[in-house]
Amino acid sequence: MSKPRLSITIPASVISDTPHLREKTAKIGSIARSAAIFRVNEIIVYPDNAKVDQRRDLNFIALMLNYIETPQYLRKTLFKIDPDLQYAGILPPLRTPHHPDSGKSKHLKVGEYREGIVVSERKDGLTVDIGVQQPALLRQKQYRVGERLTLQVIKAADQIEVQPVNREDVPQYWGYTVRVEKRPFGQIMQSNEFDLKVSTARVGESFLDVAGRIGERWAISGSVLLAFGAPARGLHEIAWDEHLKVEKISDFVVNTIPYQGTATVRAEEAVMATLAIFNVNFFY
Repeated sequence: MSKPRLSITIPASVISDTPHLREKTAKIGSIARSAAIFRVNEIIVYPDNAKVDQRRDLNFIALMLNYIETPQYLRKTLFKIDPDLQYAGILPPLRTPHHPDSGKSKHLKVGEYREGIVVSERKDGLTVDIGVQQPALLRQKQYRVGERLTLQVIKAADQIEVQPVNREDVPQYWGYTVRVEKRPFGQIMQSNEFDLKVSTARVGESFLDVAGRIGERWAISGSVLLAFGAPARGLHEIAWDEHLKVEKISDFVVNTIPYQGTATVRAEEAVMATLAIFNVNFFY
């Protein structure tokens, strides 16, 4: 069974019950780690409370997710000193293929992929930092200094050479992208962007009861959206703010933890549990 492009939605208020910056950082780190483990392609952060200005939380969540996704050797260049990154040191490493362990030029192989950033222009092209001891040469000049690129090594000699590639063409899992939405939950769900839309909720059908039907849809879908609610309010309440019923805007409303032993399930726990179940049932 082929794997469709997978997106998940996270509400801005996912950190509303977490007062301290350290804990907020840890929570987003946990969500990012789960997304990477289960090869999520896109994380969509959306506003879920029209009565409150949530731009601060939206920007914070996006900053954390983007910081975690960025290879460590590019972070100092791509991210300025920011008080919101005060506890970035506690974030878990992703250890995905685009976060390589080795920074030695001699370990590079022709054909491997790297994330890089354009650092300067020269007569024969651009100098690119790909996280090894010496810069690489990109023999194209249409990119600007400071731009991040996905690259493939085409020469691993004294002068390393690379070529740009589309992120989607990399045969390995290459991390997730982050999208900050201005649209509320209902509008995202009602768009024609996704072939299969699954909302997670405590008041929903047990996963075991609908797994077969979801699997049939999954097999013919090119894009899937898994939606998650907030700590204080689930997707039923969030949708109702727009005078919508979550059952009407979703293909399935599923309880992925039907026998939970706790009064509540935290957002980061719901993401991990749900992605694990979908991984076992549909990803292979």
